[in-house]
Amino acid sequence: MTRIRPMVAADAARVADLTTQLGYPSTPDEISTRFAAVKGRTEDVLLVATDESDRVIGWIQVGRIALLAESDVAQIGGFVIDEAHRSAGIGAELLGAAEGWARDHGAHAMSVRSRTERTRAHRFYEAHGYRRIKLSHVFKKSLD
Repeated sequence: MTRIRPMVAADAARVADLTTQLGYPSTPDEISTRFAAVKGRTEDVLLVATDESDRVIGWIQVGRIALLAESDVAQIGGFVIDEAHRSAGIGAELLGAAEGWARDHGAHAMSVRSRTERTRAHRFYEAHGYRRIKLSHVFKKSLD
């Protein structure tokens, strides 16, 4: 039986494994540092899905974003289900919990960015009521 709960510091090692599966290689120390920076923010939530032994098998991060161009929006900052547990309804449960948190915190819409090659994820989002609204390029610059 799947359980959805807030992430805790002790989840860092497993969350690091899942974040690596998502395509962002991470260590438990890196996740611990990032978690510490996010956990006290009231405009963000980090939720995990666990199996019957409380082993983390998925996580999602959602945050309210303040924009001049749009109001009352929450954005998925990361979302992954362990490869061995995909297509079992766990992602839908975790997404539903995150959407509930967003609604409870004043959001009227939820957005997510997804790499163009993640067609399976696109089908998942569309099956859960998300519409593709635009294609864009994402740019990044190192400030080091």
